[in-house]
Amino acid sequence: MNQLNALKQFTTVVADTGDFKQIEVFQPQDATTNPSLILKAVQKPEYRTLLDDTVAQFRGRALDELTDRLLVRFGCEILSIVPGRVSTEVDARLSFDASATVTRAERLIELYQAQGIHIDRVLIKVAATWEGIQAAAELERKGIHTNLTLLFSFCQAVACGQAKVQLISPFVGRIYDWYKKSAGATWVEADNTEANDPGVKSVTQIFNYYKKFGIATEVMGASFRNVGQITALAGCDLLTISPELLAQLADSQAPLACALDAQAAQALELPRLNYDEATFRFALNQDAMATEKLAEGIRAFCTDAGKLDLLLQAA
Repeated sequence: MNQLNALKQFTTVVADTGDFKQIEVFQPQDATTNPSLILKAVQKPEYRTLLDDTVAQFRGRALDELTDRLLVRFGCEILSIVPGRVSTEVDARLSFDASATVTRAERLIELYQAQGIHIDRVLIKVAATWEGIQAAAELERKGIHTNLTLLFSFCQAVACGQAKVQLISPFVGRIYDWYKKSAGATWVEADNTEANDPGVKSVTQIFNYYKKFGIATEVMGASFRNVGQITALAGCDLLTISPELLAQLADSQAPLACALDAQAAQALELPRLNYDEATFRFALNQDAMATEKLAEGIRAFCTDAGKLDLLLQAA
């Protein structure tokens, strides 16, 4: 059995791509997209027609509507391949506007429903800012399920659990990147791999906390840099993995064991935490890595959303 099939015994495997032709190869349960992945996909000749067709059909509509229609077009193509769910992201430029995030999310769901897609097959991705988490709580109360992304800190995960969001996506690789860069010449790679990887440790802490206290929010590790980070999180609820790393797992026959154990987590001695806005903002501020990576991630997604705007305007 290859490592990919072994992993599927313990964890729901999700494809992290907007390239639905690659998705078919690895047969994941779900798929996730983001502005950067969609931008990358529409610049490929085989997907350019999706953009051109969307603009031709809805020419004259507002730019934000064209964007949402394109995102849903990709999502529908993906849902024709995967048996589970697709994650579609609200414009990152709304990351600090809870009301606008809710409105945009509701439109995305309406567009999916107009294509005959059941609401339970879509997760609305929202950045895990305080405003994003509050928007997600409102959406969940309305029956719209959410995926809180750009999650780097434990306080973000706790607040998401309080908000009863459907799923969170802690970013393993970006956490690893920050600590490696921060350590500079003192970084010893051998001391920071697999279970000792700072990104892996972050997801493990969140997973254990959720399972200890019976928090129903799903944990989906994301943003992987290498296969070792993935195998060290076998047993996590879900893992969203790029096609390149899915291929490496499929090509490997190395043994793979379950690393995270929900039942064992219930026996851990852990404090129960609760955040309001003030304590959340303070806790996030005290975490330099999370503060920097959250801001950086939002900026990057905003940049790519702007580039996608330009492509739509030029079509």
